[in-house]
Amino acid sequence: MDDTAERKAPVREVQVLFGLVALLWLIEIVDSVFLDDALQTQGITPRTLSGFDGILWAPFLHGTFGHLISNTIPFIVVGGLVMLRGLRRWIAVSLVIMLVGGLAVWLFARAHIHIGVSILIFGYIGYLLVVGFIEKDLLWKAVGVGVFVFYGGAILVGILPIQRGISWEGHLFGLGAGVLAAFLLSKPR
Repeated sequence: MDDTAERKAPVREVQVLFGLVALLWLIEIVDSVFLDDALQTQGITPRTLSGFDGILWAPFLHGTFGHLISNTIPFIVVGGLVMLRGLRRWIAVSLVIMLVGGLAVWLFARAHIHIGVSILIFGYIGYLLVVGFIEKDLLWKAVGVGVFVFYGGAILVGILPIQRGISWEGHLFGLGAGVLAAFLLSKPR
């Protein structure tokens, strides 16, 4: 691989990450301004056939601009850290989190519409917490410890049913799906 190809890879990954953030914002703008928040009903509605496809849509939908604002920076930070492991790995981790975490929300969560990219955020955190230990990689162990130090309090608050209107189930099952993704997609040394 030549130097030009090596320099293009991180650019492509940054474009994908920020392109997805732009898509999240575009969806929320269209939903709020033109659709009177109608898309919010397309999230995961547990144990209903009509809410099953929300497993795919829920991470792209947000209740308010405040909801999206609170998710944007953590998504860029932890999503970007996972992206450092490569675009293919990021896609695979994201799919495991969305599908496994979303299915768990659909199966076990309280009857409520669950939306937000935080399922991916908590999933990425779960992945980052354990991947270095599975692969016995000192750098990624340090990343996991750093993520825990920085986000540990948010993890605890996010997975407990203490905040009204917050899908703690999405956070909890996203976190678990991220840990599962680390075990499924990592190669122990």
